[in-house]
Amino acid sequence: MTEKYQQFRKHVGEIFDLDAVVSVLEWDQQTYMPSGGAQVRAMQIATVYRLWHENLTGDEFSAALEAAKEETANLDPDSDEVRIIRHMQREVDQWRKVPSEWVSEFKRLTTLAHQAWEEARANDDFAHFQPHLEEIVQMRRQYSEFFAPYDHPYDPLLDYFEPGMKTSDVKAVFDELRPRQVELVREIAERGAPVDDAILRQNFDTSKQWDFGIEVIKALGYDFERGRQDKAAHPFTTSFGIGDVRITTRFDPKYIGTALFGTIHEAGHAMYDQGISPSLDRTDLINGASYGVHESQSRMMENLVGRSRPFWKAFFPRLQQYFSSQLGEMDLETFYRAINKVEPSLIRVEADEATYNLHIMLRFEIETALAENKLSVADLPEVWNSKMEEYLGLTPPNDADGVLQDVHWSSGYIGYFATYSLGNLMASQIWTKMEEDIPDLTNQIERAQFAEMLAWLRENIHQHGAKFEPLELLQRVTGNTLSVEPYLRYLTGKYEEIYKLS
Repeated sequence: MTEKYQQFRKHVGEIFDLDAVVSVLEWDQQTYMPSGGAQVRAMQIATVYRLWHENLTGDEFSAALEAAKEETANLDPDSDEVRIIRHMQREVDQWRKVPSEWVSEFKRLTTLAHQAWEEARANDDFAHFQPHLEEIVQMRRQYSEFFAPYDHPYDPLLDYFEPGMKTSDVKAVFDELRPRQVELVREIAERGAPVDDAILRQNFDTSKQWDFGIEVIKALGYDFERGRQDKAAHPFTTSFGIGDVRITTRFDPKYIGTALFGTIHEAGHAMYDQGISPSLDRTDLINGASYGVHESQSRMMENLVGRSRPFWKAFFPRLQQYFSSQLGEMDLETFYRAINKVEPSLIRVEADEATYNLHIMLRFEIETALAENKLSVADLPEVWNSKMEEYLGLTPPNDADGVLQDVHWSSGYIGYFATYSLGNLMASQIWTKMEEDIPDLTNQIERAQFAEMLAWLRENIHQHGAKFEPLELLQRVTGNTLSVEPYLRYLTGKYEEIYKLS
């Protein structure tokens, strides 16, 4: 490639490196850093992120970007060069609206807030976290104002995680989903054949849970030569480059589902990151098309694969070997129905597929109210409990299992939650297309053969990273825009069969 583009890529690489340094520091904080390091770590992250912002928005990079744009004007619009330039132009346009001082302070604040959240959740003490969250909410409102005028104050927050998506778009999706999912849950409760999941709630040695989870995700395609797994208070995936993509999980010794499906979920994220084209390494494009597309990959692995009958035809005998006293006499069908039991629950990450989106809708309503300044942080526990009763018929017994259960707000991720539901929809659309292209997919999964599935995802989704915006990528892969129908067909078909509703 020509000299000006090479100079541009040098700048892009340096900007990426600074962002990766922040990610390493944040990963360490959530895995191995002693609690006493939080104050200094907050300043370290704030300093590096300020440098990242100054490099991205500075005149030197803008000049390199313009020169590269001119030099590549005649290239294929879908080439890596043009798409990288286009993506970085969007980044510059976005972050130039945000002062470096704000960026630095926000990173300092959220680093300290994460520590406070961990302590608050462990001690069921919302008051300990409240002042941190109040500052975060205030700063997120400031962030929105940097992008005024807008249709809704939540739009800039949502767009950060899901480019091109508006608050009104999400509301329309939820308005279409809500009545049909509520009706499905009602039918299951009123007419469904009973499902018992007590077998999942026994004593399960966590070291064996760890070993089985590693075995599963290796088989799925997670590459431990370019990754590792550690423990964290809330599972997450982080990428420092295509050659270093790490996941975390957490364990419950009395419930096997926590680590099992959390590990598979995070591996879905990580395999996406590991499958991005090497030509995009050391660019911001290795973060994926959007958080929604990322969630499509993790929710696909967790649910469409990991909670499927074909998957457990392959892996249930191995799980029985790990836990012979708990599961040795259990038949596959009972286990399959247990891991897919529909029952309103307190904890989002352990929710069944039929009720999961209700957890997301609850959070979306709370976040939009916070963005509109119609809800105070002090009132969050009461509002949370009220909405849990409204949506799921449950009242959390404490804040640790209620408003404090998710890590996202401590990281400033207000605007994120809707992407889980969008990911559910995308996953079903992508899966439908993959089944068309791989007619033998079910039989392959039954034999624990995932190479062709992973290759298809690499070719159609993973390799592109953020070259294409989410809805453009979905259109290219499936031939359709975002739709609730494939997801609802999947969900209804699955649970009508499990609960013998038809």
